[in-house]
Amino acid sequence: MFCALVVLGATGLAPATAASAGQNAFTLSSTAFANGGVMPKVHECTSGGGQDPAKRNESPPLAWSGAPAAAKSYAIVMRDLDNANLIHWVIYDIPVTATSLPQNVEHAYRPSVPAGARQIYYRGSASLYGYQGPCSPSTVNTYEFVVHALDRASLTGLTSSSSTQTAARAITAASLGTARISGES
Repeated sequence: MFCALVVLGATGLAPATAASAGQNAFTLSSTAFANGGVMPKVHECTSGGGQDPAKRNESPPLAWSGAPAAAKSYAIVMRDLDNANLIHWVIYDIPVTATSLPQNVEHAYRPSVPAGARQIYYRGSASLYGYQGPCSPSTVNTYEFVVHALDRASLTGLTSSSSTQTAARAITAASLGTARISGES
């Protein structure tokens, strides 16, 4: 099922205006869950102390299309909307030729796929580079994934020691447009 919420960038064009101008809508989707749907347990964190073998802390597969033509790279930021917008994942310097991320992006500063991408170190219920899945043992929270089309090929000001907040600010400053999808867990 394909579901995505569309938000266009700094141009301020509404989807109907963009469509009438001949532009494609910028969309983000996942084959793992529908927009607003339940995220499978495989994407939940393993650091909550539970022994559920289905929880494997694997990032979900994501795919996007219709990005602004001026995009030079992409970045993805995942937040827990019900926990003060806590940032769970930042991956950036995704090559402009990429239109998707596979499930289970490697937990490394420089994952092998997509080549050239970098991830921020997550400091929270786990300490690792990359994706930290939902960890809400007693509540259902909403997690939002936002893909940003960026105006530069690399965010050279970010390093392996940058915080998630610093990275999110740099991404927002370089963003030409965004697309998002949310899931419940």
